[in-house]
Amino acid sequence: MQREQISVFDMFKIGIGPSSSHTLGPWRAAQQFVQSVADKGVLGDVTGVKILLYGSLAKTGKGHGTDIAILLGLSGDDPVTFEVDQVGPKTDRIRASHKLLLGGKQEIVFNAGDDLLFLFNESLPYHPNAVSFQAFLNNGKAVSETYYSIGGGFVVKDGADGQQKAEVDLPFPIDTANNLLHWCMKTGLKISEVVMENELAWRSEQETLASVLNIFKAMKECIYRGCHTTGYLPGGLNVARRAASLNRRLIGSRVYTNFDEWVQAIRDTGNSFHNILDWVSCFALAVNEENASFGRVVTAPTNGAAGVIPAVLQYFLVFCDGYTNEKIVQFLFTASEIGSIFKKGATISAAMGGCQAEIGVSSAMAAAALTECMGGTQRQVLMAAEIAMEHHLGMTCDPIGGLVQVPCIERNTMGAIKAITASQLALQTNPDNAKVSLDAVVKTMWQTAQDMNSKYKETADGGLAINIPLSLPEC
Repeated sequence: MQREQISVFDMFKIGIGPSSSHTLGPWRAAQQFVQSVADKGVLGDVTGVKILLYGSLAKTGKGHGTDIAILLGLSGDDPVTFEVDQVGPKTDRIRASHKLLLGGKQEIVFNAGDDLLFLFNESLPYHPNAVSFQAFLNNGKAVSETYYSIGGGFVVKDGADGQQKAEVDLPFPIDTANNLLHWCMKTGLKISEVVMENELAWRSEQETLASVLNIFKAMKECIYRGCHTTGYLPGGLNVARRAASLNRRLIGSRVYTNFDEWVQAIRDTGNSFHNILDWVSCFALAVNEENASFGRVVTAPTNGAAGVIPAVLQYFLVFCDGYTNEKIVQFLFTASEIGSIFKKGATISAAMGGCQAEIGVSSAMAAAALTECMGGTQRQVLMAAEIAMEHHLGMTCDPIGGLVQVPCIERNTMGAIKAITASQLALQTNPDNAKVSLDAVVKTMWQTAQDMNSKYKETADGGLAINIPLSLPEC
């Protein structure tokens, strides 16, 4: 049986908000479909396309920007490099002109109302996030393919085995936390060091380190941008952005002109408990307000939970003197391995598992990463991840208006604080006395996901989504 091999760069992907499963995944699916048509040699014969959205992609697709992502993906634009301030203008032009340049090459007539359909009452069996593409050719034939967006920006084509890249010979194959601990005990390596050895099977150390630091660059730019942008979030809920005003209140009269000077200014505000608590919340709010505004974010492991890991990492950089490239890499390596264990043993898709699969997993990843960077043993690292997830079990995904705003943004602050608390508990505990293992929590999370009613899985059919009037502001 083929193992699922997950790299750091599968867990952390640079993209555009607001959702990894509903925005980034469909965007990638659209790109893959266009490439498939091109590979068949018929791109120049396409006269029209039709897109069918099923299940959760249909029910919360409007609020999550699924239609926007698909239009850009079909146009040949890439979420890593596309200018975020052009998201609205370009898709508006496509809708107004009724023309789309497929793959950036083949102009076709496109009417979004007729050609991009939200099938609210239809689902496909493999996964709730399904999208089918049909390309009609000038000879009367058509090319049809279906894709599933399975969470975290991962996409599986119908009929494929789900393995996104060529299998390599990893020195330390890992499916479970127990596997990971086995290799750590056998070699004496830290979790982050095991990850590095596996990453070397794909690329050089120099390339790996440079790419990880590029992930961090995207994270810190997102935090900084979010802490200095005011206004209201798009979508109709009229949710006010709070990170910028909170940053102003906390920073006071201190002057800075860039990220590094800002870090020092934050340090100068002091390290009292309530001050640190406010700053961690500010960092998390900043990222997810950017995410909700179609900003550039990093899946960690998803867009809806994109603020937890950057907030905890920023806490470590600012208040724990961890601002070195070595520590940043160590943090992100450790976090990625914990996330991959959850993906292999359960899910990171809210449409499959509720918000426990997003905020819960991200909190576990952040807790583990912080614990290793603070000097914790391998067992304490796994214990921290277990504690964080244990206290997110059963969390529902019930976005009001189908938007990744309420309660999603505040949940990132809670996930970050829980991660720090879980790390502190693990660092002060002998893991030999632990009653619950990380693998047991992963198994429990998956069982809980299977038992959870579908209306609490990113459909906006239950929970807060049906009990809060859309005209009310976030509280």
